[in-house]
Amino acid sequence: MNQYESPLNSRYASKKMLGLFSADNRYGTWRKLWTALARAQHRLGLPVTEAQVAELEAHIRDIDYAAVAEKEREIHHDVMAHIYAYGKVCPNAAGIIHLGATSCFVTDNADLVLYRDGLRSVRGDLSAVITALSVFAERYKALPTLGYTHLQPAQLVTVGKRTCLWIQDLLLDLEELDFVLSSFRFLGCRGTTGTEASFLELFDGDEAKIDEMNRQIAAEFGFGRLFAVSGQTYPRKFDSRIMNVLSAIAQSCYRFANDLRLLQHLRQVEEPFGEAQVGSSAMAYKRNPMLSERICSLARYVMVDALNAPLTASVQWFERTLDDSANRRISIPEAFLAVDAVLQIMKKVVAGLQVNEKVIGQAVRLYLPFIATENLLMAAVKKGGDRQQQHEIIRRHSMAATARMKNGEDCDLLERLGTDAEFALSADEINDVLTPEAYTGRSVNQVEHFLSELPAFSGEAAGLPEEPIL
Repeated sequence: MNQYESPLNSRYASKKMLGLFSADNRYGTWRKLWTALARAQHRLGLPVTEAQVAELEAHIRDIDYAAVAEKEREIHHDVMAHIYAYGKVCPNAAGIIHLGATSCFVTDNADLVLYRDGLRSVRGDLSAVITALSVFAERYKALPTLGYTHLQPAQLVTVGKRTCLWIQDLLLDLEELDFVLSSFRFLGCRGTTGTEASFLELFDGDEAKIDEMNRQIAAEFGFGRLFAVSGQTYPRKFDSRIMNVLSAIAQSCYRFANDLRLLQHLRQVEEPFGEAQVGSSAMAYKRNPMLSERICSLARYVMVDALNAPLTASVQWFERTLDDSANRRISIPEAFLAVDAVLQIMKKVVAGLQVNEKVIGQAVRLYLPFIATENLLMAAVKKGGDRQQQHEIIRRHSMAATARMKNGEDCDLLERLGTDAEFALSADEINDVLTPEAYTGRSVNQVEHFLSELPAFSGEAAGLPEEPIL
C-alpha cells in the first residue's frame, strides 16, 4: 500500500477490461505477432523452420517479467528486452524472432488488436444499457410528467418519452462505434519508414510475397484490411477516431446522469440506494445520487482525456516521432477503463431506477392549471365567449395566482376562473379539461414508434454490471 495505484484499477473498471489491457494480454499479443510473422515467413519460403514456429507457439504465455525488467534496465528498450526474454525460452527460434521487423510491428499491431477488442466490449455494455433503458421507457411511456425547458416548467411529456431522449443519444454513439469498428485496419509489418525495404531484400524483390505475408498475419488476428500506406506507425489519426467515440459515449452517459441528479433533487426519479448505504457522514438523512455523480465525474475525465489523441496526431513528424509513446500508454487505455467503468455504473443505475409516481403527479397537478390555459381558452370560445376578453381574464388571474405562489401559498388559478362570472366555463367544465394525459401530445405514440425501430441486441452483454461497484 506504499505505492500509487490508479483508482481505475482498484475501484472502477471491470475485471474484463482490466484483463484486456493487462501486461499478460499485451505482451502475450506481442508474442502471438512474432509467431504469426515467423509462420508467414516459413510458408513463404524464408529460412524459418516449422519447428521454430512451433517452439514460439509453445511459449507465448510463459513470460519472464523479471528477465525483461533486468534487460530493459540495461538496454533501455522494452521491445528488445522482450525479444531477449522470448529467445531465452525459445533457444532454437531465438535467431529468427522479429526477422525484418521494427518495434512498431508488435507495439502498433498489438494496440490495434486491444483497441478493437476493447471497443467490442464497450459495444456489448452500451447495448445492455440501451436495452435496459428501452424496458424502462416502455414501462413508463404513458406516465405524464412535467417537462422543462431552460430548467423552467414547460408542457407535459411522459417519463418514457424523456427516456427515449437518453436512448437516442446512446444510439447515435452506437452508430459511431460501429463505424469505427468497421473501419479498423491492421498495420502489418512495414519496416522502419513504412517502405518494407527489409522485406524486399528478404524476399529477393518479390513484392507479391510481401503483400501475402501481411495478409496472412492480419488474417490471424481477424483483420481483413491493412492501412494502404504508413510510416513506421499506423496513422495516429486513427487514435483520434477511437478516442472520439469513447468521448461521445461519455457525453451521453453524463447527460443521462446529470438529468437523473436533477430529477433526484426534485424527488421524482431516484437512483438505487442500498438498505445499509450511508449518504453522508454528518447528515444521516441524506440520500445523495453518488452513482450518477460518479458517472459524471468519470465521463468528464474521458472527455478531457480524448484531447490527447488529436494533439498527438497533429505532431507526428514525417515518418515517426516518439513523443506519442508515453502519452498513448496512459491516455488510451485509461479512456477505455473509464468508459468501461461508466457503463458498468450505468447498468446498475438503470436496473434500479425508482420512479416516485405520486411526487411526479404532484408536480403535474401544480402546474397543470397553467399548462391547460390554452385549452381552457379554446373551450371558453366554443361556449360563446369573446376570445380577447376570455384571454384577458385568464391572463389576469394567472398573474394573481403566480404572485400568490411566489408568496408561498397554493395555486388558486382554477378557483379564480371558476368563480369569475365573466369567464365562459363553470368549475365543473374547467375540471373536465384538466386530464394530464390530454397534454402529453404524441408522447406515447412516439415512444412506441421509437422503441419498435430499435436494433436487436441478441447475444450482447448482460444487463447487470460484472461485479459489485464500490
